[in-house]
Amino acid sequence: MTRNTNIQLSVMMFLEFFIWGGWFVTLGTFLGETLGSDGGEIAKAFSTQSWGAIIAPFIIGLIADRYFNAERILAILHLVGAGLMYMMANASDFSSFYPFVLGYMIVYMPTLALVNSVSFNQMEDPAKEFSLIRVWGTIGWIVAGLAISYLFGWDSAESIASGALRNTFMMGAAASLALGLFSFTLPKTPPKAKGTEAASISDLLGLEALTLLKERNFLVFFISSILICIPLAFYYQQANPFLVDIGMENATGKMTIGQASEVIFMLLLPIFLKRYGIKNTLLFGMAAWVIRYLLFAYGDVDGKGFMLILGIALHGICYDFFFVSGQIYTDAKAGERYKSAAQGLITLATYGLGMLIGFEVAGAISDSYTDVAGVQDWKAIWTMPAIFAAAVLVLFFLTFKNEKLAVEE
Repeated sequence: MTRNTNIQLSVMMFLEFFIWGGWFVTLGTFLGETLGSDGGEIAKAFSTQSWGAIIAPFIIGLIADRYFNAERILAILHLVGAGLMYMMANASDFSSFYPFVLGYMIVYMPTLALVNSVSFNQMEDPAKEFSLIRVWGTIGWIVAGLAISYLFGWDSAESIASGALRNTFMMGAAASLALGLFSFTLPKTPPKAKGTEAASISDLLGLEALTLLKERNFLVFFISSILICIPLAFYYQQANPFLVDIGMENATGKMTIGQASEVIFMLLLPIFLKRYGIKNTLLFGMAAWVIRYLLFAYGDVDGKGFMLILGIALHGICYDFFFVSGQIYTDAKAGERYKSAAQGLITLATYGLGMLIGFEVAGAISDSYTDVAGVQDWKAIWTMPAIFAAAVLVLFFLTFKNEKLAVEE
């Protein structure tokens, strides 16, 4: 990979996750405080991420793997997303907000697979090179969070009351526009499956990637991805409202501690994969989710406790050891022809099916542990995903302790 290509891919990743981190972290707080949404409505808004993830592999299989260059599709989707984000910023209530966030997630979620596809297409050894590119996405997320808290102060109590969190969507729209235009300059990533043979319905929809599930090892990984993402949804949906509610100052900025640890563990990931293998790396990630939720449930509730900060800092292990290692494993198993469809498939498993269920469960539990005065029992709320994550961890370990699951396969 040339230095120029490395820079291009790094900028692409930075903007891709700057956009997401610039509005998604504070979405629950915005909906509850600015639009007056209840737990069910907040869950419905977060679930649009899952619907986008479910649709993503079909979009990728239909277009990116067969007909058009991935970087061009990436450009178009982000340009459309910029317009939708602008409309989200100007919504007056949940009913007017929801159609735009649903539309946005349908066009954004496929881009997660596309940026991976564009990156992998330029790499000779993805297991060693990908983490060095992907880390710039984490940095982009960090910069967005720090800007919200420390540069603009949009998440302070006074700013939230004045509706300042609307500005996060405007910031996201500007970044999406920039990435859309920049994507036209990215290295060409032609469709891998384009050929002279007649395309079947399965080919057109990208369903060929489902053949990966015939292999037991990948099926184990796929199922575990779905299950662990159910408790994962609690963090995305509840963490920022929780920290704001208990009085943590600059909560959004402090949540970037998690992304800072993500940078460290992203760089350490190749070492862990080589030494411990993909299965044990996934187990480390699952265990970190259990510990994080217990720290949230039983940590200090004044917004200043060490246990809460430690829970945030565990994000590096939680995310890198599960999601990024999973993307590398998926790329290794897919082969050359269906890389984009395979990335879309694992996006469906993680951000789609598992988190769709998780968001609904998180919303229901949040409402059930909220009294008539709007006071939430956060200890009870966080205990539930801790129990579920622990159950998934034990089940995965006991059932598949003798299975080999390695990138080298």
